[in-house]
Amino acid sequence: MSSNWNNNNPYQALFEQLARRFSERSGSGGFGSFGKRFQSRSSGRSKKRPLALIVFYVIIAVCLYYYIALPVINLHSRGFWKFLIFISIVLLVWRLTKRIQEPGNQVEGDAPKRESGFRGLVRSFQGSEKIFFSLAMILIIIYVAGALLSSPIFNASRYQKLLKVENGEFSEDITQISYNQIPLLDKASAEILGARKMGSLVDLASQFEVTSEYTQINYKNRPVRVTPLCYASLIKWFTNYRQGIPAYISIDMATKKTELIRLPEGMKYSPYEHFNRNLYRHLRFHYPTAIFDDISFEVDEKGVPYWICSIKKFNIGLFGGQTIGEVVLCNAIDGKLTKYKIDKAPSWIDRAYSAEMLVRLYNYYGTLKHGFLNSILGQRDCLTTTNGYNYLALNDDVWVYTGVTSITSDQSNVGFVLMNQRTMETKYYEVEGSIEDSAMSSAEGKVQNLGYRATFPLLLNIDSQPTYFMALKDASGLVKKYAMVNVQDSQLVATGDTVSETEKAYRKLIVTSGTSTGNSSGASGTQNVTGTVRKIAQGVVEGTTHYYLVLEGSDVIYDVNLSEHLDAILIDQGDTVTIEYTDGPDSMPVISFKKEAAKE
Repeated sequence: MSSNWNNNNPYQALFEQLARRFSERSGSGGFGSFGKRFQSRSSGRSKKRPLALIVFYVIIAVCLYYYIALPVINLHSRGFWKFLIFISIVLLVWRLTKRIQEPGNQVEGDAPKRESGFRGLVRSFQGSEKIFFSLAMILIIIYVAGALLSSPIFNASRYQKLLKVENGEFSEDITQISYNQIPLLDKASAEILGARKMGSLVDLASQFEVTSEYTQINYKNRPVRVTPLCYASLIKWFTNYRQGIPAYISIDMATKKTELIRLPEGMKYSPYEHFNRNLYRHLRFHYPTAIFDDISFEVDEKGVPYWICSIKKFNIGLFGGQTIGEVVLCNAIDGKLTKYKIDKAPSWIDRAYSAEMLVRLYNYYGTLKHGFLNSILGQRDCLTTTNGYNYLALNDDVWVYTGVTSITSDQSNVGFVLMNQRTMETKYYEVEGSIEDSAMSSAEGKVQNLGYRATFPLLLNIDSQPTYFMALKDASGLVKKYAMVNVQDSQLVATGDTVSETEKAYRKLIVTSGTSTGNSSGASGTQNVTGTVRKIAQGVVEGTTHYYLVLEGSDVIYDVNLSEHLDAILIDQGDTVTIEYTDGPDSMPVISFKKEAAKE
């Protein structure tokens, strides 16, 4: 029945015709082409989606890199050029790797071999590969040429003139300072005192530690080292960051007095913070192009803590002739930033120029007088600094002191320099004598039975005589004695348990040796007085008996060491005496005295 229906169906021919037309459309267009267009659109979206993800990830990676590494965006930064070179090389390698992985680029069978070596690799570059390679080579050439053309090799005279040096008069410029202005401790000794102070503070010792800053400043005309606390660990930061760092330590370098200065509000910005409160990140976000030099911790005259952030200035070419052009003051409590030109910076700042930069600038000045080749070969008139430096507080500023010797490094100085850490002002003093190392050895030889080690000396003016002053420390780093060594004659060495005793013994040496000029001017000069004894008192200092005399019409106390002046026991109240003495902080140490004969 079905067979007959199919044979006799009048629509059979129509159905066959429609089927044939649909088949034709499916092959050349129609629904078939629609399917192909749908597939191509789907594959296009699938290709675009990974590309968008790659761009997104690259942006995230760049942001994270900037947040963590904090690169400076400045053409004078060597690191910035190295980063650009690195990125161009990475892009080149990525493009080469991608091309090698593409089908048809692998070497198979009897395919012709490419030229080997670097030249062959370069010749095989295509399209963007050539662009990335050219970019890398251009950056490398600029970097190398910039470094070379900025160096002293081609700019010796410009480097030599970076630092202006004036000649000074020692006895006039360096006055005889009083005992309370002489820094008796070095940084290592200050660190010991700071650690002891921190260990005694039960409420803070478990949460905070003392940092190693210990910046020397001139605070209210006294030599002081200051250093902040920091969080003991990351966990301690999480538990204390809301309050911030509560205090800093101050050490008087003359009296050794160590204080913990508690702040009414904690310090929220420091190198020891994390995230946006980290000092370096805080500075970089506000000054993305600034190239910062060393950052130091200071306090102003009111005791408010600041971070002093000096910005480098490049005076020669792309990378050369570094000095300081500006300085940023960051309030350690609230993070407020204030930028000044270096010549407009507040006068209470003591450290805009690091000691290392000043020493480097003076070495340029001393070695490049007759060009770069002379500094290497002939070395005529070449002077260089000695292998150390110290700090001296003068005129409410901190000056870097270092000796100057010939470049052949013999055991004598031709002079010394003082360099202002705030203004870069530099003065040279032509004073021939032994170098600091020789003076330190002389002082250590004086107490060789005790095994004490000398600190790097300070330069003092004792009765118009350039004098090295240094502390003598035991194996644990504690100061046990002091020493004074004459710069021009290192055989004149005096030691003592106190500065007063050391100076008194030193003055005797220079008087007996005929070195003293007899100049009694200045705060610490030798002076004479004649008067009637109004009062006598006796005391024992470190096992030695001392007589203390007061003359009529004066309240000055004169200190007579009985072990040195035994005939002082013959003095009675009402006697007339002539006393030679030196100034001291509390009493006047007596060098010599004479009892006048009673008048009949």
